[in-house]
Amino acid sequence: MMLSVKNLKVCYGKIEAIKDVSFDVPDGKIVTLIGANGAGKTTTLRALSGLEKCASGTVTLDGRNITNMEAHMLVPLGIAHVPEGRKIFPTLTVKENLELAGWTVKNKKEVKRRMEEVFSIFPRIKERASQLGGTLSGGEQQMLAVGRALVTGGKLLLLDEPSMGLAPVLVDEIFEQIVSINKKGTTILLVEQNAAEALAIADFAYVLEVGYTTLNGTAKEIEANPRVREAYLGV
Repeated sequence: MMLSVKNLKVCYGKIEAIKDVSFDVPDGKIVTLIGANGAGKTTTLRALSGLEKCASGTVTLDGRNITNMEAHMLVPLGIAHVPEGRKIFPTLTVKENLELAGWTVKNKKEVKRRMEEVFSIFPRIKERASQLGGTLSGGEQQMLAVGRALVTGGKLLLLDEPSMGLAPVLVDEIFEQIVSINKKGTTILLVEQNAAEALAIADFAYVLEVGYTTLNGTAKEIEANPRVREAYLGV
């Protein structure tokens, strides 16, 4: 198992944002966490990438305990986080954003190779390599954010709401690229408000409700669950 999360609990002061969350992410698969706003999905990802401290529970990556490890130590271990809201550097060019992502890689030829791979996945941002990040459209910024994570060489990609604020045609494009990235060998943990799109591409799914994991199974099983269909799929 690439990533294993057991009984995770995260607090903001006295508020328990996550009460008891457990899930597994098998190597080479796409796993999605779905749930309503406030269920704890973003907090879970932030805890996995060292941006929030876990009050209790364990997180293991390839059998190694990484619970509460600092964020800058997790990047070289292979965790790449694409945060909600993209968080690119608006005053740097596309090229500079990508180059900066390779800070842990000593071999600059390898950084260049990874950048070329990103440009092959997202030709649109290759065309805008010299543009400032802040001048890109929302969809292009999302592509850049994903591309930046890929330049780190991460074997596990944490994606937080990649379709947020995008036009439907761009949503389809982003999800197609997520599948493509996964097929090239990157394991993906996807948090997504658009449950239908997430379940359509995922192998496994977990439902988070008020800080707990309440349902889990294959994506097809979760998609067929009457409770999920009514609450998250509108059918």
